Amino acid sequence: MNKYSACTSIIIGKKASTDGSIMIGRNEDCKASWPKHFVIHHKKSFEKENIFKSNDNNFKIKLPLTRYKYSATPEWTTKYGVFEENGFNEFGVAMSATESAYANQQVLGYDPLVEDGIGEEAMVTVVLPYVKNAREGVQRLGDIVTKYGTCESNGILFADKNEAWYMETGSGHHWVAQRIPEDSYAVIANQLSIEEIDFNDKENYMYSEDIYDFVKNNHLIVSKDGKLNFRDTFGIRDVSDTKYNNPRVWYGQKMFNPEIKQHPTDHNLPFIRKASKLLSIDDAKSFLSSHFQETEYDPVGDGDKNTKKMFRPVSLAKTQEAHILQINPNLPMEIGCLQWIAMGVASQSVFVPFYQGINDTPEAYKNGEINYSPDSAYWIFKLAGVLVDAHYKYFVSDLEALQTKLNISIKNNMLDIENKYLGKKLDNDWLTEQNKILANKILNEYKEFSYKLISKSTDFSPLNYKQNLDL
Repeated sequence: MNKYSACTSIIIGKKASTDGSIMIGRNEDCKASWPKHFVIHHKKSFEKENIFKSNDNNFKIKLPLTRYKYSATPEWTTKYGVFEENGFNEFGVAMSATESAYANQQVLGYDPLVEDGIGEEAMVTVVLPYVKNAREGVQRLGDIVTKYGTCESNGILFADKNEAWYMETGSGHHWVAQRIPEDSYAVIANQLSIEEIDFNDKENYMYSEDIYDFVKNNHLIVSKDGKLNFRDTFGIRDVSDTKYNNPRVWYGQKMFNPEIKQHPTDHNLPFIRKASKLLSIDDAKSFLSSHFQETEYDPVGDGDKNTKKMFRPVSLAKTQEAHILQINPNLPMEIGCLQWIAMGVASQSVFVPFYQGINDTPEAYKNGEINYSPDSAYWIFKLAGVLVDAHYKYFVSDLEALQTKLNISIKNNMLDIENKYLGKKLDNDWLTEQNKILANKILNEYKEFSYKLISKSTDFSPLNYKQNLDL
């Protein structure tokens, strides 16, 4: 299964947020019907060996004998690989992998992608359980790419309580990573985005050891001053970017910097910006749920039918799940690290918070295969979206009312849980149970919503008949 050409990401620094949180988030896009699960892997020790073997290709790696606890959102099937995608480990390290990207043919001619190298499906599994901070995560994945090669070009997000990093693999064995400034944000959409690399600034940049020699010796540097701009040297800039990628970056920057005038098709939109206001978790959710609202390009808006379909939106039917990994350093790690998960299409779902300290996930989040099943969290949210889609203009206001109601309820419940956890010094078993109650309450609300939509939908049958009494 090829998951290439998908996803949209956001990163927000601690001084760019309203509460001092660091946030990394992404929409995982693949197919309109491809269920995801949410699980907790507990700490495990291996006596002799711990070997990872990919089901996607022949990538194989020997792992440390201690695998630390971590959360993940794997596929419903491992036939094409595990694709664990995002999670927290027991040290409060967050990782999201990956933002698919493209490298140009000239670079790949000198350093081709490696067919049996590491790919998206394996990255979280072989990195997150084995690192104790974000910088270690970048270095571990970078070392793997250098040694084994990678079969894809990707962007990978890391964060801990101190910093957030964005890493990109640009060819078979070369990679770079940039620390996101604390007062800034970045939105990324299926492009290599990191710009100029400062090789003298080891605090804010990491990279494969001989990357500069590689580009210099092969005459790949395109800047006249001899500096390495990763996006310009390794990336692609073509007509498809103006339809598929650039507009999503444009819209994110339009949301957070409305005072800056840019066009959806513009190339070279800045990788990093400072927002015109402090950004909240709701701003991150809104971006990942967006589809060009209040513009002529909204596919469910009132624009011209051709203009409405001109650009690929952030939130679309092929989203499997959306996530935001939020780290609030002012709270204990167990409740300060939040894995917000919106199963299915973010604009039609709701972000459910899961605390890093929980020991297990609700049963519904561990269920779901390719065909609909009512005991699966993925399918519960997906069903509501399908029913709204059938008569969108009639049901969208009902959906938005439900989302507003639930978001208020979620915040109220979280405050209660966190205050009790702190005040009474309760344990993680209690936290797990309270988180489960909250998640199941949201699922039940969505079930009830779908039941109502089914009843309302009967009025739209083409077999309905209303007699004209004036005849």
